[in-house]
Amino acid sequence: MRTTGLTAIVVMLCMGAGLAAPAQTVPLPVPAPKRSQQTVQAQNSVPRPAAPVPALPMPLGPAVSPVVNTVKPGDAIAFDANQRAMVDRVSTYLSGVQTLVGDFVQVGPDGRRTEGSFYMQKPGKVRFEYNPPTPIDVIADGDAVVVRDRNLATQDLYPLSQTPLRFLLAGRIDLLKETNVISVSADDVFVTVVIEEKQMIVGTHRLMMMFAAKDLQLKQWTVTDPQGYDTTVAVYNLDSTKKPDPSMFKINYERMLQ
Repeated sequence: MRTTGLTAIVVMLCMGAGLAAPAQTVPLPVPAPKRSQQTVQAQNSVPRPAAPVPALPMPLGPAVSPVVNTVKPGDAIAFDANQRAMVDRVSTYLSGVQTLVGDFVQVGPDGRRTEGSFYMQKPGKVRFEYNPPTPIDVIADGDAVVVRDRNLATQDLYPLSQTPLRFLLAGRIDLLKETNVISVSADDVFVTVVIEEKQMIVGTHRLMMMFAAKDLQLKQWTVTDPQGYDTTVAVYNLDSTKKPDPSMFKINYERMLQ
């Protein structure tokens, strides 16, 4: 299947830190919080296309059209000192990760569950490999993001600068200054940070990242696309000591000209 024209959904990348740990059981993603009835009614009033299959681990806009964020980072919400400190801790944590390897399980808008492995090397590089029968690989090489279909031998190219990956693949990140954080909360289990991007062409995406309260290791994220579809990704078996092979992040640009 081709992915051009998909209203694709989510990752923002999995970023965690810490030493290699024993293999973990596949996690069960925590459902996204229920939206208010007013929000649901507003979303239902907009005609929706069929849910994309498979959902991707990041929102991708048009492959060639420019994307302009209409909200300036830090403008929307005033946070108290504790909330700002929590976001600063998350920013420090994400900035400290330079390489990361792990597994993921994804639940799409239609409830379909897919699994795979990911490999990250900062700045700018990541690879998501979905397990069969899903034939998709998603690769960022520092400049662009490509979605490959292994069965059809096709690929679609997107500028990295037009995806939320540009924040999480940066060498350093300050979420309060460089993104539009709209919510920060914490309990005994999770620290939760929600980021929103309003874009003139593709609409509004919302990213909810959930970190372990104890060590701030990223556990999962949920992305809500402009049509109101949620995709949730949980990550596990994280290892920040492995260095991925650089060839894993290469994109064959010559195929785009064929």
